[in-house]
Amino acid sequence: MRFVTGFICALALLVTAGFAYFYSGQFDVAASSPDSTFAQWVLDTTMTRSVVAKAVSVDQPPKFTDEMVKDGFEHYDEMCTICHAGPGIKQSEISKGLNPQAPDLSDAVKDWTPRQLFWIVKQGVKMTGMPSFGATHTDEEVWSIVAFIEQLPGMSAEEYQQMKHEAPADSHEHMTH
Repeated sequence: MRFVTGFICALALLVTAGFAYFYSGQFDVAASSPDSTFAQWVLDTTMTRSVVAKAVSVDQPPKFTDEMVKDGFEHYDEMCTICHAGPGIKQSEISKGLNPQAPDLSDAVKDWTPRQLFWIVKQGVKMTGMPSFGATHTDEEVWSIVAFIEQLPGMSAEEYQQMKHEAPADSHEHMTH
């Protein structure tokens, strides 16, 4: 019984010390300061496990078509390159200041299923700078973005630029919701 009482007291003391530390303002929230290895592990693990669990409820993706990829490219080029860059696109000033850094999606696509990518694009991810595009885009548009992202691995800068030249001049008018 003394062990349980001691354990509960130690736990209460630890929680109180944690609250005191955060409330004191000593926790560094500056984006310019790197996270500790432990904090990075906690945040990465929490995000990964949450996306995997939540994406189970996402319907199976539609069969991706060339038209979806083109539509997704238009959205990606307009909204995503500012943080994620792209083939032949240099990292922006905004992107360089993000903590955590926005992933290179040509690498990240290898780690996520289409359903998980859909969930991330639609819902966003807290404390990463990744907004929720579900508030401004239909599910069909989000699936188109995923269809394009799936094409990123192996896409050359020349292929990306070709898609940019093939996009209609007024292609982004439909994006203002």
